[in-house]
Amino acid sequence: MASPWHKNDYPKLVNEDAVTAAMHPLAFPPGDYSFPRPASMADMKSPAFMERLNRGPNVIMTVLPNGYRPMGPIFVQWFVYLLFVSALAAHVAARGLPANAPGAYVFHETALVTFGAYALGLWQLSIWYGRSWSITLKSTVDAAIYAVITGLVFQLMWPR
Repeated sequence: MASPWHKNDYPKLVNEDAVTAAMHPLAFPPGDYSFPRPASMADMKSPAFMERLNRGPNVIMTVLPNGYRPMGPIFVQWFVYLLFVSALAAHVAARGLPANAPGAYVFHETALVTFGAYALGLWQLSIWYGRSWSITLKSTVDAAIYAVITGLVFQLMWPR
């Protein structure tokens, strides 16, 4: 948040006010949406659906609740997620390494597991849902940083 690293991940729409004005009366409940969306596999091949698809726009969107989102609950969820990933890394390391394992082994094992947890699921969003590859790549670098920090903490705290 303090760095400009992710500042341009989601650019502002040129006509944001017009889009907001058009969408407001539709009152989308919070959730994930994709449109145009075929009713069935057969509908996906229909000329009418293909025309809608070619005409566009083709959208995958997440609608959040209206109003300010307080950061407290988001940080709690993030902390629980970090604890879960760290517990997963601890489990893998405890099963695969002896109590007196060299620090480099502890670092490698825990950093690798946490990198996988933090990064690999992000790639699906670019492959299947068209998320910007630049966001995915920057988030993968973030994951590498988190993994290095986690690996160092485990290395320092591993029983000797």
